[in-house]
Amino acid sequence: MKHLLLITTLLATAASAQTLRFTFDGKPAQGEIAIANDTVYSRERGHGFEADDKRNAAGQPYFFSVDLPDGNYRVTATLGSKEASDTTIKAELRRLQLDGIKVPAGATQTHSFLVNVRTANITATHGVEAGRVKLKDREISSEAWAWDRRLTLEINGQQPALQRLTIEPVKAPTVYLLGDSTVADQSGEPYASWGQMLTVLFKPTVAVSNHAESGETFRDSLNRRRIDKILSMLQPGDTVLLQFGHNDQKQQKDGSGNAETYKAEMRTHAQAIQARGGIPVIVSSMERRNFDPATAKLRPSLTEYANAARTVAQDMKLAFIDLNAMSIQFYEALGPERSQAAHPMNNGKLDNTHHNNYGAMQLARLIAQGLREARVPVAAQLRDDLGAISPAQPPAPEQFRVATSPGFTQLRPLGD
Repeated sequence: MKHLLLITTLLATAASAQTLRFTFDGKPAQGEIAIANDTVYSRERGHGFEADDKRNAAGQPYFFSVDLPDGNYRVTATLGSKEASDTTIKAELRRLQLDGIKVPAGATQTHSFLVNVRTANITATHGVEAGRVKLKDREISSEAWAWDRRLTLEINGQQPALQRLTIEPVKAPTVYLLGDSTVADQSGEPYASWGQMLTVLFKPTVAVSNHAESGETFRDSLNRRRIDKILSMLQPGDTVLLQFGHNDQKQQKDGSGNAETYKAEMRTHAQAIQARGGIPVIVSSMERRNFDPATAKLRPSLTEYANAARTVAQDMKLAFIDLNAMSIQFYEALGPERSQAAHPMNNGKLDNTHHNNYGAMQLARLIAQGLREARVPVAAQLRDDLGAISPAQPPAPEQFRVATSPGFTQLRPLGD
């Protein structure tokens, strides 16, 4: 109950930053900023369309950016036009926020969601020194939108129709994500992660802040100060989901670590989160898709690390989501052939570690179910229409649809 009261109190308290209102229909009301088709983003203007957008072409996705300081923001979008419309909105690096909102011709609908905006700067707090996250090269180039001092919205869909935007700062409960490539915001199709899909599964009362990065481990989180960045923003009652394992496992081969060092580094993260009033949630890594052709069963490759994650959660009395076990059920329910639909093709080769939009969404749903089963307080803020979720009964991949983002890449995420 105290966590629900905290949620209500935080959402009612707005931050000191300014509320911004934009109109795209050429008829600004008082206090609104009119945006024309040629309003291109510049640092001097502080808002506008990203360069080279196809916003003048009917039905094409486009990007709109607004300069904002670190924090959580409520985005309220008014959708609709003279014609029937179908709009999907993603934020920053393809974090799904509104999925296929259909509005009849001549009507409008208003929808809200929360977005977390952050830079690499680390503010000094109790036990955390000021500094910066040590970003990788790709985070400065292809993934820069996840770290710049602006909010970028991808307006997408079969017939997108955005009329108005209101962006206002809020103090809201935050779910922080820390993990590897299977959690991280992937910048281009055909790759996606469960972290990019989890956003759309919450009500507009919770912000998701994704600090995962491809190819990384618990040790990288410490060395690159990703956990320090989270700790500098963390508020009592916030939730932190921790999912590493794929890359930590490789430390056995190079002699720099094993399951015991993995557990020790996991405890270091969990203790630091608890010391600041946060709620750490341990997540075991999903399996790699590798079927035994003789049995049509998955060949486990991460059992030792999944068991290590469970042990730490049990020893520290932490919430635990066994995504490893659920992913095995998920893949086996689809079978060797249909489970390929959860993974992207890269240069004609199936990537059996990483995921596409379908696979990412199903794993995000399993994370949501795990939050429910572990009785993590923030689970009360999951959408009411999610319904029953079972890894043994996944939605059919043939019926899955989500608007494809305009950016494609053959650059495989780091890690395996």
